[in-house]
Amino acid sequence: MAKNIKLDQAIVHIHATYNNTIITVCDKNDNPVTWKSPGMVGYKGSRKGTPFAAQVAAESLVREMKDYGIRSVSIAVKGTGSGRQSVVQTIKGSGIRVEEVKNVTPVSHSSNKGRR
Repeated sequence: MAKNIKLDQAIVHIHATYNNTIITVCDKNDNPVTWKSPGMVGYKGSRKGTPFAAQVAAESLVREMKDYGIRSVSIAVKGTGSGRQSVVQTIKGSGIRVEEVKNVTPVSHSSNKGRR
């Protein structure tokens, strides 16, 4: 823990892509407090995109969130990767109260054609 910050509530941003899952914890003003990804907990290459790697990263992040004193979170999920559901389930099962889960995946309305 770099700074001596104590929070009661936080916002968890989950960015799930096909190759990786990045989980960021922010305070109520959307300033980042801490973050984890599967690469930070030892997974490299194609294994970073697996749901299990995202779950291990989320478990590591939950331990860090408890050190900050976070008791309730709002979750914002962006992307269509395979790790998004496992991260939400890990946070829900950790004892931290989940107030809401929002899907903030950007959806284009009749603009450029998307990726394959």
